[in-house]
Amino acid sequence: MQEITCEIKARDSKKIKGGYPLIDKRAIVHPELLKEEGSILNLIDENGQFIGKGYYGNQNKGIGWVLTRKQGEGIDQSFFDAKITKAFRARSAYFNNEETTAFRVFNGEGDGIGGLIIDYYDGFFVIHWYSQGIYTFKDMVIASLQQWEGGYKGIYEKKRFDTKGKYIEDDDFVAGVRGEFPLIVKENGANFAVDLNDGAMVGVFLDQRDVRRTIRDKYAKDKTVLNMFSYTGAFSVFAALGGAKKTTSVDLANRSYAKTIEQFSINNIDYESQDIIVEDVFKYFKYAARKELKFDLVILDPPSFAKSKKFTFSAAKDYTNLLKDTIAITEKNGMIVASTNCSAFNMDKFKRFIDTACKDMKRRYRIREEFSLPGDFKTIPEYKEGDYLKVVFIELIG
Repeated sequence: MQEITCEIKARDSKKIKGGYPLIDKRAIVHPELLKEEGSILNLIDENGQFIGKGYYGNQNKGIGWVLTRKQGEGIDQSFFDAKITKAFRARSAYFNNEETTAFRVFNGEGDGIGGLIIDYYDGFFVIHWYSQGIYTFKDMVIASLQQWEGGYKGIYEKKRFDTKGKYIEDDDFVAGVRGEFPLIVKENGANFAVDLNDGAMVGVFLDQRDVRRTIRDKYAKDKTVLNMFSYTGAFSVFAALGGAKKTTSVDLANRSYAKTIEQFSINNIDYESQDIIVEDVFKYFKYAARKELKFDLVILDPPSFAKSKKFTFSAAKDYTNLLKDTIAITEKNGMIVASTNCSAFNMDKFKRFIDTACKDMKRRYRIREEFSLPGDFKTIPEYKEGDYLKVVFIELIG
């Protein structure tokens, strides 16, 4: 493995010394030295003092990650074995929970290796590689997984590093035995159907586990529920399991219809008693307002960026207006579950969006619950961007 000595500019070396794990391209004094992704970077400050060792790998967040601040530590098989074993053992409670069989076992920089994510689905590992650089360590990561004391059935991967930073279409099977899909996994006692070899996403977002449980256990009973940007209907399933009067799921993707039917069916819910609508969410807001439709509980979980034929949505710029549209179709004393995975702003700014929207719509409100990432999505305080999830339960008053 090629090793390169990289001088870091003074301002950035101070951040790295303080524990910041991301290497920004603008921090490198001589970026022209960076040629081959996967190269080991020995980082030095402006005085030539060692401050960390990492790897070169381009992704949308930067050009690499710090892996160790010990000059003598090698980035070798024992390094990956130690990091992955430590992460897995920290999640022993999840491995031993029969009610939840899908969770994250390695969360990038939170577990010490930025650019590497590993999820677990009832015996199957799914590795997410976020740069060509981290992918060069594939054999070591696979070897670590294969010797995990808990055992495994199979390993799949998602390569997310083409020239536009998107998923590379491929057969994602890596090792072990191939799964039979849909694979049924459990989350807090409910069922989810997942396909580990069907594109970038498998069918459920694991980071919303605590939010779904809270909707089911505390807020859904006897409510009419609208689930916007519904994907495969996971929130709708939990709302129905919690006794919702009726759920309405809206998503633009054609495949969301069949996938949502599947999720209802494996939980013994009559999908024909629910509304599943394939339509541009922004058009549905206008339709609902025109028809004077109102819902007791609205779940709002848009992507950070979305584009349809007539609308372009950016969470950082447009979330306030999206909330205003939501308030307009929420019943008096209703509830809005506002969620975002946008790392461009923090919870305080998100709450300002909420406050502005409610004031503009002349609605009083109180915040009933707040959520960030669940425990298996480990983060570090030195990298606040890693704690990206923000969910607020907003109760409208009157």
